[in-house]
Amino acid sequence: MPHPLDKFSFCPVCGSNHFEVNNFKSKRCHDCGFTYYANPCSATAAFIRNSRGDLLVAVRGKEPAKATLDLPGGFVDMNETAEEGIIREVLEETGLVITSPRYLFSIPNRYLYSGMVIHTVDMFYEVNVADDVIPRADDDAAALKWMSIGDVDPSLFGLQSISQGVRQYQSEILAL
Repeated sequence: MPHPLDKFSFCPVCGSNHFEVNNFKSKRCHDCGFTYYANPCSATAAFIRNSRGDLLVAVRGKEPAKATLDLPGGFVDMNETAEEGIIREVLEETGLVITSPRYLFSIPNRYLYSGMVIHTVDMFYEVNVADDVIPRADDDAAALKWMSIGDVDPSLFGLQSISQGVRQYQSEILAL
């Protein structure tokens, strides 16, 4: 898998073609001195549970991993906290207004987007909702369904970090 910095040949500040590898995570311009670091992007995912313990699972409507299972979530926008990001993403993808997401854990991921590998840190949150809420699939979600947490198969999730997160969440929840 190519390194994300391989996509950048010219300095984004001065346009020089002397934009060369500085170390494993950065490139430096030998003309203007600018150094660009390829740090991971922030992303979120939500374990949305009702009082019966069911988990809201999405079907991805877009690539990468279109038509595989997913959790509601997505990239955190600039000037937004991770909590604001998960609240916004859940609203966009499910129509649900959530409050007080509870942070659980994070997992690094590689996300192929427009032919480029985007390194992310995926932050997982748990959210509880009332049984009478009716989510609606929108934005990146092609469909939504409630599933018993024990019936969820992590191998059906198309993104590696989400599959790993579901497996970790299940092991913690089902061990209780």
